[in-house]
Amino acid sequence: MRSSQALRRDEPHGVESDLTQYWREGYAVVRGFFSKEEVAEISGALDQLYAEGVAHGRCFRHGNLFYNVAREREGGEPLVRMVQWPSYHLPVLNSVRLDARFAELLEPLIGSDLKQIINQVHWKVPGSLGDFAWHQDSRFRQPASAYRNLGTSYVQTGLAIDPHTPESGCMSFIPRSHLSGDLEMDAAEYCLGTAMSDDALEAVGLSAGDAIEVVLEPGDLALWSPYLVHGSGKNRSDHMRRLYINGYVRAGDCDRGEWAFRGGEPVPFGPKPALVHYEELYHRPEPHYP
Repeated sequence: MRSSQALRRDEPHGVESDLTQYWREGYAVVRGFFSKEEVAEISGALDQLYAEGVAHGRCFRHGNLFYNVAREREGGEPLVRMVQWPSYHLPVLNSVRLDARFAELLEPLIGSDLKQIINQVHWKVPGSLGDFAWHQDSRFRQPASAYRNLGTSYVQTGLAIDPHTPESGCMSFIPRSHLSGDLEMDAAEYCLGTAMSDDALEAVGLSAGDAIEVVLEPGDLALWSPYLVHGSGKNRSDHMRRLYINGYVRAGDCDRGEWAFRGGEPVPFGPKPALVHYEELYHRPEPHYP
């Protein structure tokens, strides 16, 4: 795999130079998007989230807030793999998703009226079941009728909280794979906890030899298209590898999700949560173990 050649926000032409790469390659990287001090505060919130997941001991849901908890082996400590919509729960994480820097960065890509359909944290514990099979995020945008112009209306972002290296299981992208649209990859049901397979790429006419490893430092932000083929490997380092993911969509092209920005201004949560992915939200919103 080749190393990624990330673009910088402090280039002479500013953020716009990043966007050129985004449309051409299907991804871009913004270095130092959040400061070390800000990342340290976020890290503390994630430690709280992880401890809560361990205390639950198994998957737990309260409305859109969902703790994905597994046991790596019989009798082992619960393994928190991800938490969806922690921003309902922790103000620190809510302030990140509504930060004006996101509105400024995304406005040239998808406009200034944005909803959010992804708000989640991923953990990779050293040596754990943290692999993500090759996949396209477009396969998770269900029901398809709720999303329009997906390739040009939706941007996924991931904020690195720890060093993301090949040793810690950083993401790998297949540049320009987004140009082919939906490749009907069949990883939607099993990509979490499944290793990347060269066969999966070859089945859709791609090659692992074209993959780049997305090396990130804490505070760096990666952006990628919902059609970009990507995955990540096991964490073989001696430290946690955490990623805070926020996915934004042009409001006029999406019938679901929480509002994030109107006219570039942050929008607080309403009196009740909006329908995103949890279909039983209005029938079973109470705290429960699925």
